[in-house]
Amino acid sequence: MEHRAEARIDASAIASNIALLKTLSGVDLLAVVKADAYGHGLVETGLIAEKSGADWLGVALLEEAIALRTHGIQIPILAWLLPPGSDFRSARSHDIDVAVSSIAAFKEISGLKSKMRIHIELDTGMTRGGFLDEWDELLELDFSQVEVVGVFSHFARADEPTQRQNSDQLARFNTMIADLAAIGINPPLKHLSNSAAILKNHSAAFTMVRAGIAMYGLSPDIKMLGDSKSLGLKPAMQLRAKLHLVKEVSKGLPVGYGATAVTTSQTLLGVVAMGYADGIPRIAQGAGVFIDGQRAAIIGRVSMDQFVVDLGPDSKAASGDWVIVFGDGSHGEYTADDWGAASGSINYEIVTRIGPRVSRIYAPHVY
Repeated sequence: MEHRAEARIDASAIASNIALLKTLSGVDLLAVVKADAYGHGLVETGLIAEKSGADWLGVALLEEAIALRTHGIQIPILAWLLPPGSDFRSARSHDIDVAVSSIAAFKEISGLKSKMRIHIELDTGMTRGGFLDEWDELLELDFSQVEVVGVFSHFARADEPTQRQNSDQLARFNTMIADLAAIGINPPLKHLSNSAAILKNHSAAFTMVRAGIAMYGLSPDIKMLGDSKSLGLKPAMQLRAKLHLVKEVSKGLPVGYGATAVTTSQTLLGVVAMGYADGIPRIAQGAGVFIDGQRAAIIGRVSMDQFVVDLGPDSKAASGDWVIVFGDGSHGEYTADDWGAASGSINYEIVTRIGPRVSRIYAPHVY
């Protein structure tokens, strides 16, 4: 059965991005596949990353990590969003490393019958996850019932390389590592760099880096760092959908809910078989689709299952044709960056929000 909409994932692009990021960092690479691998498909992308040379996989949730392990992933996996009360025993039984960022979680894990592999999360200046006010108390605890494999933190402004906060966080990270060393804790893995830092701050590589958005070929910040092409990255997702209907309409007709747009001339409209239930932002204006070498912009509001584009009066498009919603931009199509800008958001959100009703198609090369 042919799909009405599909996200086509280029495995060779992911492999190319991993190779580039490993070369730039010169250390081990953790491939971040949380949130269904940023919309690219958790298990399939995890397998692609493992095959392409990733040393670790990283996820937010325990259930994501277990899914990877039960589908044959062999390389180490780190899950970092496990609050107190989580099923730490299941993590241990599936050979999953966990992040620890609170005294409560540390004590629960220390109470397990067998030692668990942990990565201590440090708050070096983002003021989100990680030890901050409980740090001194942690240093006084008994570490004999855990195996401290790693220590890590997260940059808040690595996509703004000239900001002083980056150097302040790096200094704080080194200070806290020294605090651990002073009590005899010297974990082999130290990781601070995210995608932006891998690309622009090589001094922060330590012994491992965490590649998220860049692994999928997208820029962490197109304004501050440049676009994918300038960074040597290859976007891995092409989103396409069917034209449910093409119809000729006259000038002056209202289009969509709320009549927020009106046709300005006689034209052809195309109804695209995707909507906000599939991850197309309802507020998007200024983006659209690509067909027959031309862009066709959204007209009116995005609906739950469909949106309308103005194909122009001379379009040869027909009902049932495929249109590209976004791709790598090499043929003139809209990109995830374009859709992010049109929605007042970022490329991360555009790819991550593509819903389960959209089939994922994997190929060595799809462009």
